[in-house]
Amino acid sequence: MSCVDKFVDQIIKADNDYQEMDRVYLYNRICALVGDNNHLEADDTKEALIKTAIQNKKIEDSQTAKEILNDQLMDFVTPLPSRVNHKFWNLYQKNPTDAIKYFYQMSQDNDYIKVKAIAKNISYQVATDYGNLEITINLSKPEKDPKAIAAAGKTKQTGYPKCQLCLENEGYLGRLGYPARSNHRVIRFTLGGETWGFQYSPYAYFKEHAIFLNTTHKPMIINQHTFNNLIEIIKIFPNYFVGSNADLPIVGGSMLSHDHYQGGRHTFPMMKAPIDRQIEIDVDGVSAGIVKWPLSTIRLTSKDPEELVKAATLIHQHWMNYSDESVDIRSHSGEIRHHTVTPIAYRQDENYVMDIVLRDNQTSAKYPDGIFHPHKDVQHIKKENIGLIEVMGRAILPARLKTELKEVERYLLDQPNQMAQYHKTWADQLKQKYEFTTDNVEKIVDKETGLVFNRVLEDAGVFKWNTQGQAAFDKFIRSLQ
Repeated sequence: MSCVDKFVDQIIKADNDYQEMDRVYLYNRICALVGDNNHLEADDTKEALIKTAIQNKKIEDSQTAKEILNDQLMDFVTPLPSRVNHKFWNLYQKNPTDAIKYFYQMSQDNDYIKVKAIAKNISYQVATDYGNLEITINLSKPEKDPKAIAAAGKTKQTGYPKCQLCLENEGYLGRLGYPARSNHRVIRFTLGGETWGFQYSPYAYFKEHAIFLNTTHKPMIINQHTFNNLIEIIKIFPNYFVGSNADLPIVGGSMLSHDHYQGGRHTFPMMKAPIDRQIEIDVDGVSAGIVKWPLSTIRLTSKDPEELVKAATLIHQHWMNYSDESVDIRSHSGEIRHHTVTPIAYRQDENYVMDIVLRDNQTSAKYPDGIFHPHKDVQHIKKENIGLIEVMGRAILPARLKTELKEVERYLLDQPNQMAQYHKTWADQLKQKYEFTTDNVEKIVDKETGLVFNRVLEDAGVFKWNTQGQAAFDKFIRSLQ
């Protein structure tokens, strides 16, 4: 049986809109994409079809062309958006968990979630004073296509879709420098009087990594409406947490131009962190405490979601204009705002919980990248923004570290190496601290990489875990009354 015939079988067997009567039609549609049928062998039928298309000169042998064809082929096994939404909400009426399970499984089966690529990521835990931090080196996202980079300056940008979070990505073919989305599907739901979308992240950073996006392209903003939305999402999507990146540069995420949240089925280190001390919040039915966590976090807990939103709003509004120059905290420079929060909501039995992380995006002559941002001495490991996922204790470290840290290990063993110069100060410190052998070097480097990430998070904390910092935190709490 040819690879086209095999793939047509897969399409007809899939839970989509095609039946046996559509076999000839499907055969011809696949041949139109890949060229003449043949019996090429590959690990899977789809790979054989892509090889066939290259052999028949239907596509170039480039990363972009292969991704576009891959998603076009997988679109055949994916139901139409209307059918996906119809089935999701029909299942939801009986059991919300079954609806979520259906959509998650479909998003894996149709290769929208890049399961094979995600499996390449390096992941482990490191014990710290704040509990176990989760360290990942992100190897799932493919390197940028050299042809796409070269063409970027020559290609006229259409401005459609406006960004990678827009609803208009659903079914989008893709182009040089912009991802293919033919097999992409979005669940619509109502949130705060607006239409929102629920989808999964193609290159998930944790289990069931979901994205909740406004179907209107507009900038992110943190306010009372945000806190209400987060609470509504954890009502609609049971067993999921949800949080928002901060809405300012440096301390925010990479997509501030489109209002969205992230969530999923994962218990992050911060969510396991204990309360260091209880505090008083002047809102009925809400208990509050300062979390033992490197970033300055106030945990609010209540059975009443409305009161919880009220308490979150109180903290947020007060922080927006709060300054304490004794610890370098300034809410504004003239008209420029520096303060915001990173909020995270989740359920604990009958309680609603919201963690409010205080953020400040100032820069200074001493810290031009950010006073509360990874400082220069840890940027050899992590220099990017500390967004929502990392705030909660899961490091998303760059792919370069996979090879760079191997060179560090060779340096530590006094073997020939090509270690990057920016790792040298750190590596020399490690040489002073340990006796390295071929048996222990990898384990120690992994551990010490995690401890650098621990320092990264401490740099991002506005009230440090020392006598001065915690006294300043208590002063802020008193000012809330």
